[in-house]
Amino acid sequence: MSETVLYGYWRSSATYRTRIALNLKGVSYRTVGVHLLKDEQTMPEHLARHPSGRVPILEIDGHRIGQSMAMIDYLDETRPDPPLLPRDPCLRARVRDLKDQIVADIHPLNNTSALARLRSQFGADDAAIASWYGHWIVRGFDVLEQMLPSTGDYCLGDAVTQADIVLVPQVANARRYPQIDLTQFPNIVRIDAALKKLKAFHDAAPEQQPEAKRQ
Repeated sequence: MSETVLYGYWRSSATYRTRIALNLKGVSYRTVGVHLLKDEQTMPEHLARHPSGRVPILEIDGHRIGQSMAMIDYLDETRPDPPLLPRDPCLRARVRDLKDQIVADIHPLNNTSALARLRSQFGADDAAIASWYGHWIVRGFDVLEQMLPSTGDYCLGDAVTQADIVLVPQVANARRYPQIDLTQFPNIVRIDAALKKLKAFHDAAPEQQPEAKRQ
């Protein structure tokens, strides 16, 4: 079987969520750093891996995948234990609803390429970037907080789902901006704390990655 390789930036939330999924599925993999702040994603070597010029890129089973949720779906379909979506169609839709509040609504507005465009096209400074970032986090978390259960350790039910996998990296991003008061989101904070105690989540955290330890 060919080696599994994850090309990504250690602090990228999309890379982070993919590491969590790989760990949950027990897949051994090698990481190759692509430093977004050094524009390594625009280099010909990386563009040859995938024309999107984004991270992460996953090489697995002889295939190359270029979107984190496509990677997570592939892992769930080829390695169904433990499942990352419930069997019941209504519950599956619920998980996808929760997941997309982050993947579709929050993350695209706050990723590094969007923030760089705000700087280059509109002259946004650090304070303006932080204000933009905080606005979309708070707006998205307001929605999530109301959708999440008031008790328990998971976004839905009693097992990890795709919603949990995307939540923890997004909370980590929010914690980088001290003006965001996370105490107003007790359900999110409770679930995040519980999930980070799981080995798959702990080992995937940015601060546990070799690149972080070389900073």
